[in-house]
Amino acid sequence: MSNTTNNRLISLDVLRGFVMFWIMSGEHIIHALAKAAPIPVFIWMSSQLHHAEWNGITFYDMIFPVFLFVAGISMPYSFEKKLSIAGVKTPNELPSKEKQKIYLSMLRRTCILLFLGFVVNGLLRFDGFDQTRFASVLGRIGLAWFFAGLIYLNFNLKQQLIWFAAILAGYYLAMKLVPVPDFGAGVLTKAGSLEAYIDRLFLPGRLHSKVYDPEGLFSTIPAIATALLGVFLGTFLRAKNHFSAGKKLAILILSALVLIGIGILWDYDFPINKHLWTSSFVCFVGGFSILFFTFFYLIIDLLGFQNWAFPLLLIGSNSILIYMAAEGLVDFKHTAEYVFGGIIKFLPLIWQPVFTTLSVTIVQLMLLYFLYKKKWFLKV
Repeated sequence: MSNTTNNRLISLDVLRGFVMFWIMSGEHIIHALAKAAPIPVFIWMSSQLHHAEWNGITFYDMIFPVFLFVAGISMPYSFEKKLSIAGVKTPNELPSKEKQKIYLSMLRRTCILLFLGFVVNGLLRFDGFDQTRFASVLGRIGLAWFFAGLIYLNFNLKQQLIWFAAILAGYYLAMKLVPVPDFGAGVLTKAGSLEAYIDRLFLPGRLHSKVYDPEGLFSTIPAIATALLGVFLGTFLRAKNHFSAGKKLAILILSALVLIGIGILWDYDFPINKHLWTSSFVCFVGGFSILFFTFFYLIIDLLGFQNWAFPLLLIGSNSILIYMAAEGLVDFKHTAEYVFGGIIKFLPLIWQPVFTTLSVTIVQLMLLYFLYKKKWFLKV
């Protein structure tokens, strides 16, 4: 735990809180609403809070990459003080000794995220090596952030853009052209893709979906590009230029639309697929990630309307902690039913699940508020 607040854009924590809200309990509220009041808008929202079965995309598929995208945005801000002290303008100009210190710090963070991912997967239940899942959401965040950081620290912006394009193109060519035993080349099915084959070949323990893992080894490579998109946005925001706020917003929106367009066009040959983290998925969701950020950046940082987003700020300030807690480390439902169950049972039966899920959110926010007031943040 750390007892200091972070020095980042408020909109970053709010956006992080927005996407984390749906994971920690928001999805259950909408699913319960769709059953209690099956009107079209609730039914549609509920359908968007499930992962796409395979190809295609839902809002729920965007949550993970948006979180990784935000981690990328934070990177240029986190190095700002180091650049100032060293008297250089870009990270690749930092002295080698300073870089070595940063590498060790980054490696430490990545190892902690990998371990926390193992814990979320149930490592400490000691179910045996074969029944332990080693790939994880937190692990992918750590690895993708780490390698994006290496690129950011050692290459200038033009070279970073080349890395971004090369990662997406290289992944596309490998997935389309490298043959998989018993399947051939370019078979983008759950069992037949190159990503799935590499998972079965090299990923130890239990795979999430038996024949492949959505957080597997090979598909972590294009996730680096997702983090790099965030790095590009963070670099753009902190750069000293003469763009007005309006021009900055226009550039962000235009960039988002271009990426979405590329994703849609690429989808015809390389389907948008979160499970495989395809190159079209990186572009399509990257565009929407920029739009999400632009909305919060405009409302919160530029226009100064912050009070309404305080619950999201609570979530975003301790996002890893609440993610781990909601994924099974804390039984929030039991606590909520213990505190609010007596009141909820007097409500109409059909609405009780709705208020039960709402009470879970209230308990979670109470915990987060306590930690926020104490200035206790889980820093990795």
